[in-house]
Formats: sequence, structure tokens, C-alpha cells
Amino acid sequence: MWLWTLRVLAEHAPSDGTLQAVGECIKAREAGSNSLPEDDMQPPIEPRRLRLPSPYTARLVTRRPMLGCLFEIVETLVLTLIIFLVIQNFVAQPYKVQQQSMEHTLEPDQYVLVDKLTPRLDVYKRGDIVVFTPPDDWAQDDGTPFIKRVIGIGGDEVEIRDGLVYVNDTVLDEPYLYADQLGDPPQPTTAAQERWVVPEEELFLMGDHRSNSADSRSFGPVPVANIIGRAWLRYWPVNVFGILPTPTHPELDTAGP
Repeated sequence: MWLWTLRVLAEHAPSDGTLQAVGECIKAREAGSNSLPEDDMQPPIEPRRLRLPSPYTARLVTRRPMLGCLFEIVETLVLTLIIFLVIQNFVAQPYKVQQQSMEHTLEPDQYVLVDKLTPRLDVYKRGDIVVFTPPDDWAQDDGTPFIKRVIGIGGDEVEIRDGLVYVNDTVLDEPYLYADQLGDPPQPTTAAQERWVVPEEELFLMGDHRSNSADSRSFGPVPVANIIGRAWLRYWPVNVFGILPTPTHPELDTAGP
């Protein structure tokens, strides 16, 4: 009913913009369409985003200059070399046993790790196994260091009597001495000279295999400055891996230098 009324009004009313619009609306309703004009039905246009150039490019991210890669390789190698040299010169150094003078404590071709750090903080003690540079007259052609055991320290009086070693007039207990067979008595200690007084900052050194060792019995006490370090760990072969025991010599606790 209302649709017919609107139509009548549109046909008899003055032809102004308002009534014309009403007429168009009525015609649209009669046609069975309530849609808006096509222009009004267009989806809203989103504003285009301004794409700024990226400060990075795929080439810069995924492909580094060859010169930079080469520099990093050289830098890594130099740093590794420096660390190796610092460790070997100031901390620890591997040493291959090549003599028979420390049998059976250390056998030829075994490897030990020489501690070079703690001796800088502490003094060498009796019973320590040390690697050292021998006197010039006893040096080997290839410069191989010697490895022996500390028997006396600065101020000690070392004597050899009746096949035994005395330190400050006390018989030294030496369970590490070489014996031909397990359970046999150890070989006696002999020397052309019977008595030494060890100067300060020097050490009296002997091998555990006394009859097969060139040591302080032949060339005298060795300056501490010639000591490379203390052998503390045997690491090769694997079946003998372990820390080298150091006797404490409690028998000398009451015997002053």
C-alpha cells in the first residue's frame, strides 16, 4: 500500500531532485532489487603501501666477501697457535720417556704430562719426578731432556753408604727402586763419590734404575733453573694411564737439612 502511495506522489509532485530520487527508489523496489548502484557496491580500495628499499640485500646477507672469510680463517689459526704456545710454555707439556733410568716407574716410549705451572708457585720436593736440561757435557745430540727423581733439595746432605741413600743422616725409604723381578730386593745404589751437600736453588737427582742412570752421582746437583717441570700424569699407553705417585718421606720429617 505504501509503495503505491509513494508512486502517486512521485507522478503528481513537482519534478525536483528530491522527488526524482524517490521515484528512482520506487522503481528499484518494483524491480525487486534493493541493491545500491554499482559504483556504491565496489569494494573499498585499500591505500597502497609505500615500499621502501631495504638496507640489506640477499647478496650481502648470504654471500660474504672472500677476503673477509680468509681473514677469519687466518685469525682463528693464529689464535689457536698462540693458545698452544702459551699452554706448552707456561702450563703443561707432553714428554716422551726415551731412557731406561726410571724403570719400572716409567718405561721407555711412555708419555707423561709435565706440569710447568705449579712449580712457579711452589718449590720442588723430595720424591718429585722432574724433567730437566742436563749439563752441557751430558747433553744428548738431539737435545732430549733427562727425567729423574728429586732425592735432595737445597741444604740437604746426601750420602751413599752400604748400597743405601742417606739424606741428612737418615736412611731414605725408596719403594720405587728398580728390581729385576717383582718381589726381588732392589738393586743397591753405588757411586764413586759418597757425600754431597746440595747448594741452595739446586736439586740432587737420581734415576729409579740406579745401575742404568746418569744422574747427580756423576754430574752433581742440578740448578733449579734447569728444571723444565714436574712429571705428574702418565697418559700413554692408555692401560697405564694415571697420576704418578710422589712419596712423602715421613722419615725425613724430623731430620732437618
